[in-house]
Amino acid sequence: IAARPESAAKGYLLGGICWFAIPFSLATSLGLASTALMLPISSSEAGNGLVPPAVADHLLGEAGSALVLIMLFMAIVSTGSAESIAVSSLVAYDIYREYINPEATGAKILWISRVVIVMFGIFMGLFSIALNAMGLNLGWVYLFMGVVIGSAVIPLWNMMTWSKASGTGAVIAAWSGLVLALIGWLVGAKIQGESVTVATLGTNEVMLSGNLIAIFSSGIIHYIYSKFIDPQDYDFSTLNENIHLVEQDLSGLGDEQQDKKVLKRAKRWIIRRGYLLTFVLIIVWPILSIPAGVFTKPYFAFWVLVSIAWGFGAAITISVLPLFESQDEIGKVCSGMLNYILCKKVEETYAEEEPAAPAKTLEEEEPVPQAAKALEEDEPVKEVEPATPSGDEAA
Repeated sequence: IAARPESAAKGYLLGGICWFAIPFSLATSLGLASTALMLPISSSEAGNGLVPPAVADHLLGEAGSALVLIMLFMAIVSTGSAESIAVSSLVAYDIYREYINPEATGAKILWISRVVIVMFGIFMGLFSIALNAMGLNLGWVYLFMGVVIGSAVIPLWNMMTWSKASGTGAVIAAWSGLVLALIGWLVGAKIQGESVTVATLGTNEVMLSGNLIAIFSSGIIHYIYSKFIDPQDYDFSTLNENIHLVEQDLSGLGDEQQDKKVLKRAKRWIIRRGYLLTFVLIIVWPILSIPAGVFTKPYFAFWVLVSIAWGFGAAITISVLPLFESQDEIGKVCSGMLNYILCKKVEETYAEEEPAAPAKTLEEEEPVPQAAKALEEDEPVKEVEPATPSGDEAA
């Protein structure tokens, strides 16, 4: 499913919408429930993310604790696996294959990826232990992430969407934005708290200033550098020519996945809805909340209703939609299992996979058969006489 352009575009957008139910619905339900129930949760425990399990345990007992544990385990496993694969892919493809061993085979790249996954997992485990030993809770680290990585957001966006974007400018903007963000973050803590400590650095106002400086300063720097110092004119149509496949393996990529019209249509679909969703969530939603001020009871009831609807809608989407899109494959698997249980022999109807053809760009046309080419040029097609087998071959 992920290889289909239209499914991938919809999947990313729906995934972002469904993910928003985690901070929105859980914060409205479990977060406010802890305050309403007056549970004895300290600020340090709240910063460590212990509010949801405390509320679930209070309301549902051991069953609530088990449900939160399962949810947390699934979230950590899915996020950890995605991060591990991302880091291993960057190291294996963009570093090892690009600069160390350009002729690396698929087996070698797979081995490098596995080594990186193990090393990255060990490092992140030790790093998390060190952060906890320093007294940095989950909320502090989560907000600090924006200060550190926020400066790469706009330069990366420009590199993917703006033909005038400078690659050198993106690197300079990302690092410059990081430096400016750290300076603004430390200065903000000094001004507000009169001293630089973990507590003063973790306040919402100081963290907000560091995040905003990181995002907007890098964007301004990259725009100025690309516009006036190193303007480019990149042709995105040539991007496919620079994608080198491992061992020229095109298995799983059919004509639909390489059709330029399908790709352009999927691109237009995701761009329009992506911009619209960004505008609604970042600008429209906060603006509509400002006039309300302190929520009245009817306004808060509407807020709760929206959060509950969002949560149930996300749950239904992520549960039902994959089953619906994979119904053909699921039906074949279930049918095969049933035939195996009933000891029924079914003739194989699946054709064997053909060997992968050499990689080609979307601009290349399919070769014209010799017979068709001869007909187009009004030339007679030469008939090839079958070879007469020798005595040994005939025998």
